[in-house]
Amino acid sequence: MTSDLIIIGAGPGGYETAVQAAKAGLCTVVIEANQLGGTCLNVGCIPTKCLCRNAEFLRDLRQADALNVELSGFKFRLDEAIKRKDEVVSQLVGGIAGLLKHPNITLLTGKAEFLSKTTVKVNEEVCEAPNIIIATGSVSKMLPIPGIDLPCVLTSTEMLSLTQLPQRLCIVGGGVIGLEFASIFHSFGSEVTVVEFCKEILPQFDADIAKRLRMSLKSQGINIITGAAVSKISQDGHQQATVTYELKGEEVALETDIVLMAVGRAANVESLNLSDVGIAFDRRGIQVNDFMQTNIDGIYAIGDINGRCQLAHAAVFQGKRALHHILGHHQDDGLRLDLIPAAVFTHPEVASVGLTTEQAKAAGLNLKAYKGFFRSNGKALAMAEPEGMVKLLADESGVLRGAHLYGAHSADLVHEITTFMQKGGTLSDIANMVHAHPTLSEVILQAAEA
Repeated sequence: MTSDLIIIGAGPGGYETAVQAAKAGLCTVVIEANQLGGTCLNVGCIPTKCLCRNAEFLRDLRQADALNVELSGFKFRLDEAIKRKDEVVSQLVGGIAGLLKHPNITLLTGKAEFLSKTTVKVNEEVCEAPNIIIATGSVSKMLPIPGIDLPCVLTSTEMLSLTQLPQRLCIVGGGVIGLEFASIFHSFGSEVTVVEFCKEILPQFDADIAKRLRMSLKSQGINIITGAAVSKISQDGHQQATVTYELKGEEVALETDIVLMAVGRAANVESLNLSDVGIAFDRRGIQVNDFMQTNIDGIYAIGDINGRCQLAHAAVFQGKRALHHILGHHQDDGLRLDLIPAAVFTHPEVASVGLTTEQAKAAGLNLKAYKGFFRSNGKALAMAEPEGMVKLLADESGVLRGAHLYGAHSADLVHEITTFMQKGGTLSDIANMVHAHPTLSEVILQAAEA
């Protein structure tokens, strides 16, 4: 089978790039070994957001008295929540299947294997194309410690299929995945402990925001232990698990029912015989340049597999960049891959785009912080969501270089700032734009006018 383009992997980066390539007239072959939609749709972004909605609704019910609503009682069933999650995923997978029925797309199911720099084998089919995009995503990392294979130790994939609520849950890792599950299962009623190796949670985010989120989660009742190194996991005959960690030179044993291993994800480089065709990769992933090219002409790598930014939307736009290069439109495609907003769907939400305070200092940049607070925002108070902050980082000319948000709907609010940053906007540009009242967006206005 010959084509113009082969895409290995049908996650967000793979399938969206395939659709755009087909619309551009390229005969495209898509190869997927598992489920359409990849990690994000099946065991990542979408399923967790379904459970986030359940958690949000439960929190609202529990604070009904504060909003002068009397409830006679309510009951939460995790098995039904999982069923709803599965229905949402199924609907979206069906939508992707429909998109891939484009006449310029051929979908093959199976594991891809490189035969040469231009040929790939899947099952008994041999496919050839001058351009190949690798988009095989990532897999859950596991700590190399005793007890990692015990039945009580789960990854985020297995957590999304639980039908019985654990009374006690220990989460190893205080990054995005760990904190989202902490917020979800605490709202469901589990006793949650997070054990993080670094001195602060969300080590890749602005430390000011991370500290505020940690304090908020602890005030809600989530136990967060930082600066702790997990050394082993054990389980007795009654299925009770024990997580042993070292903290300030002392060994501590924590009893729990389930252990969620949430120490990040690793590029799925083991799924392909990359070395056979000379594709360069390391422990972070396949090495690429700014056009997503590997060291082999005609072979590209996008998304988690290249280790640059493990976010679904990053994969999509990296796919756009790779396709633009294939089509010869890459010189002025207007994409700003240095501006990729990120969100953490805890309660409250966290969002970020651009440089953090720590990154700016490391780069020798003198950026000033401008802050606005939810507690003085009319809409936030009306929503009973007074906790939150917007932090804008700007240079001496007022040009925005970073933004960090913490509070209700931060994942949505960050895009206003991203828009300004995309166009080289300044604090004055935000301050001079009329914002509707009362809205949460006015917190951004307040920060810009600070």
